[in-house]
This record gives sequence, structure tokens and C-alpha cells, in this order.
Amino acid sequence: QMKKQCDQKLLIRMKTECAPCSLNIETQCPAGYTKITNGTGIPDCRYYLEVKTHILSFPGCRQHCVKEFEQPECCQGYWGPDCMGK
Repeated sequence: QMKKQCDQKLLIRMKTECAPCSLNIETQCPAGYTKITNGTGIPDCRYYLEVKTHILSFPGCRQHCVKEFEQPECCQGYWGPDCMGK
């Protein structure tokens, strides 16, 4: 019995909104995603605050998240919804 279906594993990455690093320790990833950063996350972004007539920009942090996802695919030489062979 040859294997006809060869599912592909996809890794979907995302980052949470930029926030003050001190607040970001509480930030969770969306449902289904796993947090791959620790503590306050990674200081790789800036967030903005409007103060009267000015917009101020501050260095901030965000969490990085991943989600593993299996995409059904046929093995080489098979095709169609039921992965039929030659």
C-alpha cells in the first residue's frame, strides 16, 4: 500500500501589536497560536501616542507567535481530491 497523501506542514508566523515593553509581558497570542518570545517580547517596533497636537513615537515590544498548520497534499504522481494514481 503506497502512501498517496503527503500533507505539508506550514508554519504561520505573526506578531502582536506594538505596546510599551512593560505592559507587553501580559500580551497573549491569538487563539491557536503559540508564543515563541519570552517576557516582554522583542523590542523591534515603535508605538505612537497622541498628546494634544503632537504624535510621539516610543520604542516598544511585541510578541512573536507561530501556528502549525497541515495542508493536505497528494504525494508525487498522485492528484485530485482523492489522490488517485496513474
